[in-house]
Amino acid sequence: MLALSALSALVGGCSMAPTYHVPTSVTPTPTFKADPGWAVAQPSDDAAKGAWWTLFGDDTLNGLEARVLVTNQNLAYYRAAYAQALATVRVDRAALLPTASGSAGVTHQDTFASGSKAVSTFSVTGSASWVPDLWGNLTNTTRAARAQAEASAAELANATLSAQGTLASDYFALRGIDAQAVMLDATIVSYRRSLEVTRNKFAAGTVSSADVDTARTTLANAEASRRDLDRQRAAYEAAIAVLVGENPSTFSLAQVTWHPVVPDVPGIVPSAVLERRPDIANAERLVAAANANIGVAKAAFFPTVTLTASGGSQSSTIGSLFGASTSLWSLGASAAETLIDWGARSAKVRGARAAYDASVATYRQTVLNAFQEVESDLAAVGAYRAEDAQYATASQSADRAETVTRNQYQAGTVDFTSVTQAQATAYTARVNLILNTVYRQTTAVALIQAIGGQWTGSVDLHPTLPAPQPSVR
Repeated sequence: MLALSALSALVGGCSMAPTYHVPTSVTPTPTFKADPGWAVAQPSDDAAKGAWWTLFGDDTLNGLEARVLVTNQNLAYYRAAYAQALATVRVDRAALLPTASGSAGVTHQDTFASGSKAVSTFSVTGSASWVPDLWGNLTNTTRAARAQAEASAAELANATLSAQGTLASDYFALRGIDAQAVMLDATIVSYRRSLEVTRNKFAAGTVSSADVDTARTTLANAEASRRDLDRQRAAYEAAIAVLVGENPSTFSLAQVTWHPVVPDVPGIVPSAVLERRPDIANAERLVAAANANIGVAKAAFFPTVTLTASGGSQSSTIGSLFGASTSLWSLGASAAETLIDWGARSAKVRGARAAYDASVATYRQTVLNAFQEVESDLAAVGAYRAEDAQYATASQSADRAETVTRNQYQAGTVDFTSVTQAQATAYTARVNLILNTVYRQTTAVALIQAIGGQWTGSVDLHPTLPAPQPSVR
């Protein structure tokens, strides 16, 4: 046992893998270029724990987001993949320890001759074997598996953030369509009144039939647009159903009065992006796994040592089964080494180093993409915020212009072409105002995703898996 402990200590200190360091990447700047004044802030407690969607103050959205974590099937896949990666770690860790086995048996032998006496044989055997990890092969295999499991956990976190963000964006788009539908319904009522006015004026002989046809065209186009909104809503509703794990044929979201909330996303410092984005954590852990795999490849140049021990007893009676005269034991050691492989091991080492270099490049590119997304989303947030007041002014002015022009037409001072132009301008302004609000909400979601979906701490590489849900019959 003393020799075994000493050898175990030797194993723990030997590794062929290079010393691991987190790869260097771009140096974060003190502030973001798109918004240097984006102040570091602390949101509510729930949002700080990752429930960022609560910033939008929508109970329906909150309920849907809670369901995504449990019933989304893509997340179920990534949870299973993470569980599988953890199991692989346990398998690889077990390879570092000795294995033992045992067996026991009894046989009865006799001949077909009359008067012969049966002979019984009882046996018990046990054996143990151990492959000391002298060159760090098994240790680095375990390290690579652990890093892969942590990468899988980060991938699960990234998939969760993606599903939650997609759900929020689809939900806001659907609510924006609902708002457009309400607005367009009112617009259609106004267009019908205009058509009635033109018909009356045509009957009185004050306008030509062209005014009636123009009014009818405007109304028909608006009604077609209204039906297309129903199509778009159905598509978003089906997408949301899939995200929450429901059959789109049985899922529905009731239309509600639109009260959009566009929150100010709490700021972070640029360096925090490296800690909070799960895709960066995933890429970094894959670099660590590739580094360990170099050690695995290099260990193949050294011999594999196997220690074995066995013991057993065989006797014709159970009483003498464990006697000294019927017992045997053995201890052994063997070593195996590949003498000629025509450069295969060297090629594997070069391949492992190339895989490491590739993973480093992927990590650095992921970091660059992260900063690009934050800068782009910050710029979009600022632009849409500035556009909101302008679109509101444009909509109000266009509504007044439409009213004045319609009154002028009824008074006979302008032709109907002026009315249709004013109507089209007012309708476009109303749509732009609604869409800008939706864009502000979805851009806020994108910015939250870009900074990792949280404001405190780093990515949790050991997330708690949700409890299994009972099946619904």
